[in-house]
Amino acid sequence: MSDYPRRWQVLALLGIAQFMLILDVTVVAISLPLMGADLGLDRETLTWVVSAYTLTFGGLMLLGGRVADLIGPRRVVFAGLAVFTIASFATGAAQDGALVLAGRVGQGVGAALLSPSALSVVVRMFDGDERNRALGIWSALGGGGAAVGVLVGGLLAAGPGWPWVFFVNVPVGVIVFAVLVRVLPTLPAIDAGRGRADVLGAPLVTAATGSVIYAMIGAGETGWLAPRTLLLFAAGVLLYLLFGWRQRRAASPLMDLGLLFRRPVVAGTFVIAIATALMVAVFFLGSFYLQGHAELGPLATGLLFLPVALATMAGANLGGRVIGRAGGRAVAIAGLLLAAAGLTVPAVTTGTPAVVIGVSLGSAGIGALFVVASATALGQVAPHEAGVASGIVSTFHEFGASVGAAVTSSVAAASLATQAAGGYTTAFAVAAGTALVAAVVSGGLIPGRRPVLAATAE
Repeated sequence: MSDYPRRWQVLALLGIAQFMLILDVTVVAISLPLMGADLGLDRETLTWVVSAYTLTFGGLMLLGGRVADLIGPRRVVFAGLAVFTIASFATGAAQDGALVLAGRVGQGVGAALLSPSALSVVVRMFDGDERNRALGIWSALGGGGAAVGVLVGGLLAAGPGWPWVFFVNVPVGVIVFAVLVRVLPTLPAIDAGRGRADVLGAPLVTAATGSVIYAMIGAGETGWLAPRTLLLFAAGVLLYLLFGWRQRRAASPLMDLGLLFRRPVVAGTFVIAIATALMVAVFFLGSFYLQGHAELGPLATGLLFLPVALATMAGANLGGRVIGRAGGRAVAIAGLLLAAAGLTVPAVTTGTPAVVIGVSLGSAGIGALFVVASATALGQVAPHEAGVASGIVSTFHEFGASVGAAVTSSVAAASLATQAAGGYTTAFAVAAGTALVAAVVSGGLIPGRRPVLAATAE
C-alpha cells in the first residue's frame, strides 16, 4: 500500500483522531477542580477521572491491536472512533461521579480500538524513508496533543464549562469519520486464519494494572506499607503472572511475549512509560497548584500552560531532527536530564513563576522522549508485527499515564486537601528524581546503534 495516492491524507485524518485521543489524557486536568466542586468528587474519584480513561485505554490496547490483525484495521478504526465519540458525549452529559467514570471507561474502550489500528495502518501504508517521516509526525502528535490538552481544557472550562472538554470531541469525531469513510483503504487482515483474539487476556492485564493503580492512589491515605496497599500490589503481580501464563497457552494470544525480550521494544516501552508518567505528573500538579495554591482561574491556568505546550512540541520537533545523527540513546539521556533539571525548579523554589518556568523546561525534555520511544520500538517492526507492536507501545503509553497520576496524587495528597505548598514540592522532587534514575537506566537499555527514525517531527 506504499503507493496509495491518498496515504498522506489518511495520515492527516488518523493523526487528528490520535491527537484527540492523547489530548483527552490531559484535557481534563484543568477541569478537575471545577468538576470536583460541581459534582462533589473527592481526591480519589478525581484521580480516577484520569486513570479510568488511561487504564481502560492501555489495558485493552493489546486486544485492539490483535483484532486489527485478525479482521483488518479499517473496521476497527471506525468502531473505535464511533465508540469514543459517543462516550465523549455521555461523559459531558453526566450529572454525577459514577456516570463520569462510566463515560471515561467508554472513551477508553473506543481509544483502545482506534489507536493501535490507526498506527497499524500508518506502519503498513508507508515504507522506508516515508515510514520514518510518518512515525516522526505521529510521535510529535503524542507530545503535542498532551500539552495542548491542558491549554484547551483551560479555555473550555473557563468558557462554556467543564462538560465541553468532552463535548468538543463529538463534532471532530463525526467529521473525521465521514471523511475517512471515503479515503481509508481496506487493508487485508494479517492473521485472518489464526482464530479468535484472546478475549480473556485483555481483562487480566487490565485488572492487574488496575490493582496496582488502586494501591498507589490509596497509599496517599493508608500508607505505602499498609496491609491493604501491599495486598493490592501482590494481587497485581499475581494477575500479571496469570496474563503471561494465558498468553503462552492461548491459541491466538494478544501478544507474542517474545517481543518483550527484544531490546529495542523493551527500551521503547520503558521510555514511553516514563515520558507519559512525567507528563501527567506535570499537568496534574501544575493544574492543582495554580488553581488551588495560587488561586488562579482555569483560563489563567490554561494560558500559563501555553509555554508548556510549545516547549513539549519544540522538544519533539528537535528530537526528530537530531535523532538520526545523535542516536536514540543520546537524545533520551539529554531529554531526561532536561526534564529532571526543569522539575527541580518548583521542587526547590515555590511560586507561580518557578512552577511555569520549571515545568516548561521539563516538558521540552519530555517531548523529545516521545520521538525516541517510537523510533526505538517501531522503527524496525515487520509489517506482520505492526498491530501487536503498536499495541504494546500504546499500552505502556497509557499505563505510564495511569501510574503518573496515581503516584503524584498520593505524594501530594496532603496539599491537594489543604493547598499547602509542601506536598507539591515533594511531588515535584519525586518526579525530578524519577527522571534522573530513568536517564541512567536509558543509558544502559537503549541500543547504541542509530535508530531507523531519522526524520523531522514536523
